[in-house]
Amino acid sequence: MQNKISRRAIVKSGLMAGACLPAMGLIAARVSAAGLPALDPSDPTAQALGFVTDAGKVDAKANTTYQPNQKCGTCAQFQGKSGDASGGCNIFAGKSVPVGGWCKVWAQKPGA
Repeated sequence: MQNKISRRAIVKSGLMAGACLPAMGLIAARVSAAGLPALDPSDPTAQALGFVTDAGKVDAKANTTYQPNQKCGTCAQFQGKSGDASGGCNIFAGKSVPVGGWCKVWAQKPGA
């Protein structure tokens, strides 16, 4: 019994593998984002940027740029999806922030 692998089979397998790799990357990114540890407000970077887990507790006198509608969920840096309770943040890499949080780096999400 001799198994011959045709050139067509090799090309077909390569195309299928090439199509699956990006999908696997997207799945891995979703899994890793879901498993991010929460940002600790006592983290030195969080403290330097005035991070709070509840935007309603922001000291408006100390943070003159703060507006009541500013929350992590409406920030351009927030990486979570609509409806998520928390998500990744470009500023605090490797950590998740709550949708209702706030920090001094808040910037309006485009289209929001």
